[in-house]
Amino acid sequence: MTMNRIALLLTLIVGVYLAPRAIAADKPNVLFIAIDDLNDWVGPLGGHPQVKTPNMDRLAARGVTFTNAHCQAPLCNPSRTSILTGLRPSTTGVYSLGTWFRKNDKYKDWVTLPQHFMANGYAALTTGKVYHDAFPPKADRADGKEFTEFGYHGSFGPRPKKPYVPETGHPMVDWGVFPERDDEQEDYKVADWAIAHIKDRPKDKPLFLSVGFRHPHVPLYASQKWFDMYPLETLQLPPMLEHDRDDTPRFSWYLHWHLPEPRLKWLQERGQLEPMIRGYLASVSFVDSQVGRVLDALDAAGLTDNTVIVMWSDHGYHLGEKEISGKNTLWRESTRVPLIFAGPGVAQKGVKCDQPAELLDVFPTLIDLCGLTAHADLDGHSLMPQLKDATAARPWPAICTQGPGNHVIVTDRWRYIRYADGSQELYDRTADPREWRNIADDPKYASTITELAAQLPKDDTAPLPGNKTRLIEIVDGLPHWEGEPIHPNDPIPSKFK
Repeated sequence: MTMNRIALLLTLIVGVYLAPRAIAADKPNVLFIAIDDLNDWVGPLGGHPQVKTPNMDRLAARGVTFTNAHCQAPLCNPSRTSILTGLRPSTTGVYSLGTWFRKNDKYKDWVTLPQHFMANGYAALTTGKVYHDAFPPKADRADGKEFTEFGYHGSFGPRPKKPYVPETGHPMVDWGVFPERDDEQEDYKVADWAIAHIKDRPKDKPLFLSVGFRHPHVPLYASQKWFDMYPLETLQLPPMLEHDRDDTPRFSWYLHWHLPEPRLKWLQERGQLEPMIRGYLASVSFVDSQVGRVLDALDAAGLTDNTVIVMWSDHGYHLGEKEISGKNTLWRESTRVPLIFAGPGVAQKGVKCDQPAELLDVFPTLIDLCGLTAHADLDGHSLMPQLKDATAARPWPAICTQGPGNHVIVTDRWRYIRYADGSQELYDRTADPREWRNIADDPKYASTITELAAQLPKDDTAPLPGNKTRLIEIVDGLPHWEGEPIHPNDPIPSKFK
């Protein structure tokens, strides 16, 4: 081999080796904050008049808050799978807690959000709950595969020896003052890991740091000081309409499946509604303090001005509204989520945008904010126009899915729900912001429904193997639950009431 050929070969080798670093040399860092089961009870969204979230407030003051943002599924695993793949549940077939999207042969080699950052020269570190807890599977959790490094994972703990509210029937569906100190909480340890790796970050490449907090997911435990912020004697309940579900299709009741998430009537009869709401608020304020610790570490490291921050929740949560608690519905309280962007490239500060947005939009937006190479075939759309001008219109609605054939379309004015049996709901967000009055049967809105229905997902991929959630399905024209048909005149099972 001649010297010229050797020199050329060495040049090519060095070029390939250094390419990711060169691509990423002038890129901003990314802080990707996930919060579990957080609805609009945060200061920037004003969902509860008493909630105290000073750290989320200061993050919102640095950037843009999307007040009409929605998840792609009102359940942890399909929602998190969606934001990290950039694909809808109806695209991947992931609708429940027990499925890993790479079991779909079409997407077994799909490049996810952290992998795309790694391919563009970033160190992608993760701690806490970012994917759903069981995923990636242990076999795929080696450093360098899905993330550059997997950090402290944590769990839903600690827990007292006995539940405070054992009548719920599930040890995790519980609330009360516990533990004694914040630093005993798993979320505190997740923040510790994130803080340590902000201080001792890679010096040769930018950082993509994903931090997943579990509060305010049940159990609703926090130390005494957080409960003291919300005394029972002055606690305000969310607005609730008696018999709010009377004008909703029967099919909708079965979406709120068998998890022991107590009904409003159950909570009221046992005097547990106020304690549950108090526990939720205390948990929100506690997790806000952990967000603050991570933001403080970013400030102390001098990285704030060169770090894109996005904070999101995987779905919302009912606390009595629509006569239920929990998630798993296509109603407002379950699909609406906090979504805040701040940092370089976000032109506006302290601004709110009411245009419809989806968690799917995070992936393409981060690509634009960080100047990365494009990623083909993502289902979402970049929010960059709204980060430059919050009044910029979006031609796309937000779409959320709960099992095949069950979808909601949310625009700047409407919420339209179509269930697998063809039943419908329609709410006018302008005239009825609490979405209490279903107007789908009013003939004067027929053309509106037709226009909204045209935006329903074209794909309804069958559930992948491993879907453990008991999905309601249409078989031979009848809805089926756990394999048994539900006839129109059958009484509603008590667990759904």
